Amino acid sequence: MAFLHHQNQHASTGQRLTGFARYTEVLERNIRKYLFTNLMTILGFLPFAIGSVYAIPSSSLLVMLFAGIIGGIFAGPALSCMHDAVFRGFRDAKPRCFRDYTHALRQNWRQSILPGILFCLLLGFDIFMAMLFWWSASFPGWGTIALYLVSILIVTMCFSTIWPQIVLFEQPFLRSAGNCLLFMLRYFPRVLGIALLQMLYWIVLALFLPWSVVLLPLTGFWFILYTADFLLYDTLNNSFHIEEQIARAYPEQVPFYEDDEAWIRRKQQAENDDAGSTAR
Repeated sequence: MAFLHHQNQHASTGQRLTGFARYTEVLERNIRKYLFTNLMTILGFLPFAIGSVYAIPSSSLLVMLFAGIIGGIFAGPALSCMHDAVFRGFRDAKPRCFRDYTHALRQNWRQSILPGILFCLLLGFDIFMAMLFWWSASFPGWGTIALYLVSILIVTMCFSTIWPQIVLFEQPFLRSAGNCLLFMLRYFPRVLGIALLQMLYWIVLALFLPWSVVLLPLTGFWFILYTADFLLYDTLNNSFHIEEQIARAYPEQVPFYEDDEAWIRRKQQAENDDAGSTAR
């Protein structure tokens, strides 16, 4: 948890860092905000989790359906707030935990409900299918397993590009879905790799249940979503002109960069001006 103690060790060049240096820079600056939003996201998924825990022992698909609908109403806005926190960090916005969270919730909750319900319904179906495989007296077959994993992969690929649009743009869900399909076709290898990374993360956590539950407050949603969105952000920005549109709509949110020498000169000039004012 060294990231909790922010010490920027990268010399400023007046430009954004790239690669792993950029990854750690944004993470160091926003780690407290990500941990807070992660806890709120866990709370948002509690109704779905409770319903799923009840549906599995009772073998009730109807209960799982109900859990997906009710749980999605809460999980959708919570997940959109998590993505909002991540993308604000990528734009170098000043981290303000509670204020940014409430603003994101007010801004995105309506358009997050439908995709949230759809996401939880699909997730509940996948969980129920996995339990059917577990309860089955015979092995379902490698073809069935492969089809099941491919379906999860496709859903993960779709929502990896749908959630950023919900957070960043005010547009109908069908338009976001259309953009998602076009984006996936154009950047298929990158979206596929990011979806595989997310699947691997959640499969590892699922395999180590219930012990992996203790990791949810520490890594939970924020770590994998931050990593996935980081790998996808430049491509999204080039395709949808995210920062260009935000700069036109909210010019006060445009980040200011300067190199170390310019920063020292500006500070020295400010100190000289203060000293001159005091002398007068």
